[in-house]
Formats: sequence, C-alpha cells, structure tokens
Amino acid sequence: MAYNLLKGKKGIIFGALNEQSIAWKVAQRAVQEGAEIVLSNAPIALRMGELNKLAEECNAPVIAADVTSNQDIENLLTKTQEHFNGGVDFILHSIGMSVNVRKSIPYPENNYDYTFKGFDISALSLHRILQEAMKKDLINEWGSVVALSYIAAQRYFPGYNDMADNKAVLESIARNFGYEYGMKKNVRVNTISQSPTRTTAGSGVKGFDGFIEFAEKMSPLGNANADQCADYVVTLFSDLTRMVTMQNLFHDGGFSYTGVTQAVIDQMGK
Repeated sequence: MAYNLLKGKKGIIFGALNEQSIAWKVAQRAVQEGAEIVLSNAPIALRMGELNKLAEECNAPVIAADVTSNQDIENLLTKTQEHFNGGVDFILHSIGMSVNVRKSIPYPENNYDYTFKGFDISALSLHRILQEAMKKDLINEWGSVVALSYIAAQRYFPGYNDMADNKAVLESIARNFGYEYGMKKNVRVNTISQSPTRTTAGSGVKGFDGFIEFAEKMSPLGNANADQCADYVVTLFSDLTRMVTMQNLFHDGGFSYTGVTQAVIDQMGK
C-alpha cells in the first residue's frame, strides 16, 4: 500500500545491483510513494547487474559513478541537478565491498592494500558524496540521507572482517555530517543497522547463513527482510522523521537488545 509519503520528492539511490539488493527495493518503494529518482552504481556493477531493468520500471536515469573518484561523484551530482532542474530531497548510500572478505583473508592477516580499497568504497564514499553535495548545495532543506550499516560496527561477528571497521567509520561519518549538514541546512543523516539479509554483498561473508539463522532465533520479531527495510528507509526520507538525525537505527526485529532467547537456549541444550 502506498501513502504518498514522498510525493514531489526527488532523490539518488546508490548501490542497486539486482532484485536481491536492499537499494533495489528502496528504489521501488520510493517511486511507489511518489518520488522521482536517479540510480547510480559503479561502471563494473552496471555491466554485471540488471540496473537497466529497474531504471525502466522506475522511469529513472542511470548515471555511472566510481565512488572513489571525486570527478565521477561531481559528474553524477551535476547531471542529477540538470535532470531534476534543481536539488534532491534524499540520498541512499547502499555501498559496501571488502576484497579481504572476497578472498577469505583472515582479519589478523588483512592485506592493507585491500583494506584501503574497501574502506574507500564502503565508508569514505559517504564523505565524498556529502562533501560534494555541500559544495553544490545539492540537498534541499530538510532533506534526508540514509546509509546502510550492520551491527558488526559495534560487535564482533566471525568472518565479517574489515567490513566491521568500514561500517564503524561509515557511522562516524554519518554522525559528523549529521551535525554539519544539520546546522547548515537542516539536512538529517542517519544509518540503519539492518538484520542480516541475503543480498549479493552479504552472501559473500563466510558463514552468512549462520548469521541469519542465529539472528532469527535471537530476534523476538524475527529478521527484517529487504522489503521491510525499504519501508523503513522511506519513512526516514519522508517529512514524518524530520527531527531524527545522527542516529544509528537498528532495524533487526529486536536482535540488538536481546541478551538471549529461549530458542537459543533450547538449541544449545541439544
């Protein structure tokens, strides 16, 4: 059901790759709620993914951008302003990658060249985007920026590796820009710690199915799926959450505040 929460609003969705992507679901929900959007991903991701299918469904242009390149980001934001003939009201940052994870390199043995590459893509990219957005006065007053995180930014999870470091920095960047952009133009910036979700990126973490099963047993409401995350993101883009900023918001069925559940106790007792 649509509520016209984003009627008349415009935004950029980073990171949609295929129908498994949370960003893909957010794009669909945003348009259903009345928004107009621009889609962006890395050039290699556009070749690998199915983004043109989503673009056609959402009547949205696709503008490629390597988020480690200031020039690419500047080009993307300029073309976005030209497309909308003005600014945007929301941005979704759904970008994450770790070469160390992909190559199954244990955390104590991380290759630092890989670490820096993953950090640049997964965390520093948010800073680059918002820095350039400020320069161009891209985000309209009372706009909203949401970046997707994970609870591994605060707690240890086997196999999540340097992505945990990346998410911790991502959340810090969101807090800092939440203050700076809030003071400058009442723009709010938040992160969402989503339940483990079967996306292309998430599935690359060794033992990820175990994460999902454990979280399901530890969450009184069960795991939140990608569609439910999209619903939540839309509320943060809407005017209903104008006073929410600098927060890391757990969207995980209660997992983050549950010590132990009977289901886990019963499992351990077998």
